[in-house]
Amino acid sequence: MIKLPSFHKTPAPDSSQNLTPGAKHLLILGASAVGITFLTTAVSLKLYHDSGDIYLDRSRPGFLPEEDESEKDKDDADFVFSDTGKITREALEEYLKNLRLELDRLNEFSDPYGATPLSDESLGI
Repeated sequence: MIKLPSFHKTPAPDSSQNLTPGAKHLLILGASAVGITFLTTAVSLKLYHDSGDIYLDRSRPGFLPEEDESEKDKDDADFVFSDTGKITREALEEYLKNLRLELDRLNEFSDPYGATPLSDESLGI
């Protein structure tokens, strides 16, 4: 005789009880990583705000510079060539003259790889 399959339904297993120990550890690891991320971000933003650096962030819209930081009239304005001018001997000589001035200024630094060449005064800001 041929045995017919039985068509009665077996109950579906409860999914909350089917987690293996590895799956439980993975869930704990993921939840703790997200929690640590939120905690460290909150602490860093709090420190950023409390230190006052948030008010100096120049990339934020609405930042107004201090009065002494506003545009100053410089006597020694940077040399800029015209975008559409012709390249003549006089223009090249003027460029080389300005280039030599900059190179002399840079060569005056005793330690070119130190902090002095990147100071605000050296950069003209």
